[in-house]
Amino acid sequence: MMTLAVPVCSVADTDSQAELAKQALNPVAALYSLPIQYNWNQKMGPSGDGIQSVTNIQPVLPFSLNEDWNLISRTILPIIDQHGLVPGGVADKSGVGDTSQSFFFSPKKPTEGGWIWGVGPALLLPTGSNTLLSSEQWGLGPTAVALKQAHGWTIGILANHIWSLDNSPADDKEKVNQTFLQPFLVYTTATYTSFGINTESTYDWETKEWNVPINLFVTQLFKVGHQPMSLQVGPRYWADSPKDGAQGWGFRVAYTLLFPK
Repeated sequence: MMTLAVPVCSVADTDSQAELAKQALNPVAALYSLPIQYNWNQKMGPSGDGIQSVTNIQPVLPFSLNEDWNLISRTILPIIDQHGLVPGGVADKSGVGDTSQSFFFSPKKPTEGGWIWGVGPALLLPTGSNTLLSSEQWGLGPTAVALKQAHGWTIGILANHIWSLDNSPADDKEKVNQTFLQPFLVYTTATYTSFGINTESTYDWETKEWNVPINLFVTQLFKVGHQPMSLQVGPRYWADSPKDGAQGWGFRVAYTLLFPK
């Protein structure tokens, strides 16, 4: 029978839990993890009656390159379910979307000022199972992250830009040329509960449109037996979105398995 771990009682265990809580908030930590993130969006399409759910499977794999550097692989594979976007159900589709793959080369030690950073390539893979769920283009560009953790606070930003490698996309597809910005601010308590806010803003340079969901969330780190994991819940609000994009409020639930070395 699975039981939740008893409260941590030793100094060593407390330090270990505190360090794990910090690593879980660090995009380039040397920590194997498997986040599964569910997002629900509404008021989409010309009529505003469309709804969409996106479940992102996001494995994180760290590799040690030498004494000074890590390589962090971060993958986002979306599973999409959408209904009511277009009258008649033409756009009612369920399936896999395009995969985002990032690689960060990151120093194992922070800078003298305490900053943690990583840079590398970001790729877009046209893995969509349906033409309506895919850009049908390969993409490539740079990505970078920088953050600082002190006194319970984690503050930072993750960014990338993707250009299409296809000079002649299908007639019904805009050429991929997008900038992604994710500033984040999180505070973690002594009970390993984190309260945070971020945006996941995307600017499309072809259509000149922003996509700006603001996410508020609470994350709790805990164990089942000896397995550490976290659960995150919170609302999201679309401050800006393209025509026929999501509007108003949505929500997010994320469950993450953590595998410390």
